[in-house]
Amino acid sequence: MNNNFLNIKDTFWMQYALILANQAQLNGEVPVGAVLIFNNRIIGAGLNSSISNHDPTAHAEILALQEGGKILKNYRLINTTLYVTLEPCIMCLGAILNSRINRLVLGSCSNRNVKKSQITVDLLKEIKNNTKIQVDYSIYNSICTNLITNFFKNKRN
Repeated sequence: MNNNFLNIKDTFWMQYALILANQAQLNGEVPVGAVLIFNNRIIGAGLNSSISNHDPTAHAEILALQEGGKILKNYRLINTTLYVTLEPCIMCLGAILNSRINRLVLGSCSNRNVKKSQITVDLLKEIKNNTKIQVDYSIYNSICTNLITNFFKNKRN
């Protein structure tokens, strides 16, 4: 985690993403929330909706990016920050790379319930090392991790 860039705004926006994640859980979805910020205002927000929308691509990140693209009237989401409560899947990582956001802020980065593929690990390295996307980790890590861990624990029981 790069503490030089973390500030009160980061905690505020991650709290907003957590509200969306909790709403997803209330809807019976995997509890993930995402919020896209441009000039300190929300231009896109999403919560996992794959089950309710009957759409395998209706992940929180994708929905937030789509909404942001419509607001900016561009698929390039330059000068934006995406806050996500859980480390993105491979589909969402691809969309994040293509969107050209400036910054990705992640809540939980250690979801033991989902085994990462080597492709996902490589994409995260690509984002961190070879793009202009700044990645900050573990804002509200314990809260985000507990939310997803408890969700899957309850599903198993």
